Amino acid sequence: MELLLAFVVATAVILFGALISLGNERQRRAIDGVKEQLTLWAKQDLQIKREQLSRNVQVDNPLQWLSSIASKVSGLKLNLDVVDYFDDTELLICVDQNSGQRILVSPLNPKAMKKGTGKKRSRLTQPNDSIYESIFSNQTSIFEVSVLNGGYSFDLELSIVWENLTKKSLGAYDTIWIYVI
Repeated sequence: MELLLAFVVATAVILFGALISLGNERQRRAIDGVKEQLTLWAKQDLQIKREQLSRNVQVDNPLQWLSSIASKVSGLKLNLDVVDYFDDTELLICVDQNSGQRILVSPLNPKAMKKGTGKKRSRLTQPNDSIYESIFSNQTSIFEVSVLNGGYSFDLELSIVWENLTKKSLGAYDTIWIYVI
């Protein structure tokens, strides 16, 4: 009799464990479904807000905007002035009016920039090689700027600023790299 009672109790415990496990699995699937729907809703809500924002985005002073972004990520107080733009490597060269420090801005990441410096250049462009060499020196600080650290409408404003400063379209880039030399 005791053996039968132990068997019934063990079976009941296993049965209740299985029922609890099934209930937990069903609840987990329901929570995952709610999480997925909430994520989709948040993405659509963000797209709607950004679409409305994109119609109203304007940058009154592109150089001041670039200075404030560069100051924000580098921690330096910068007042930039554009010196030159190299179309082949999409490199905008700026100088801080206060300290004379060179600030380079490019939509190309350091790896792509380094790859681009391996090209053979004519003697006319060799003086510019010193700029590319200084990018990869140990004293250069490199900062990536995207929507994550540049602001809610960074990518929308970036395309306006880039086109205004370089007279070239930024294309599909939504991130810039700032090299503080």
